Amino acid sequence: MRRMMPGLAVIVLAAVLLSGCATSAGKGAGIGAAGGSLLGAGLGALIGHQSGHTGEGAAIGALSGAALGGGAGYAVGKGMDKNREQDAAINQAVLDANTVTVNIRNSDGSFTPVRLVRQGTTWVGPQGEFYTAIPTEEQLRQRYADRGLR
Repeated sequence: MRRMMPGLAVIVLAAVLLSGCATSAGKGAGIGAAGGSLLGAGLGALIGHQSGHTGEGAAIGALSGAALGGGAGYAVGKGMDKNREQDAAINQAVLDANTVTVNIRNSDGSFTPVRLVRQGTTWVGPQGEFYTAIPTEEQLRQRYADRGLR
């Protein structure tokens, strides 16, 4: 058992380092577990050395450090993921607040949606044209009715 403990610590550390995660929470857990494992192994080896059990101390320290570091890293990464989601929602809300769609009736009764985006005090159409106010359906009909958005 004494000879297996350092090997177990190396296997755990390698598994943590080689695992890939797509989220910040996953990455944080991996980094935290790796760092905690290294620090725990070092501290455990020092403590274990004093009692003549360096290998066991390193293994126990590595496992404990990986668990604590992984948990802490996950918590930090989870917060980063949540902030990223909130930022995306805010950006989408701002875009939605500055976007208007005017439906232009075509001669066959169908509609062509024309998306206008506010930039400062002007509105920009899909073809890059500028308007000082939201254009009327009649203003847009000349450019977009029966033609679609080219």
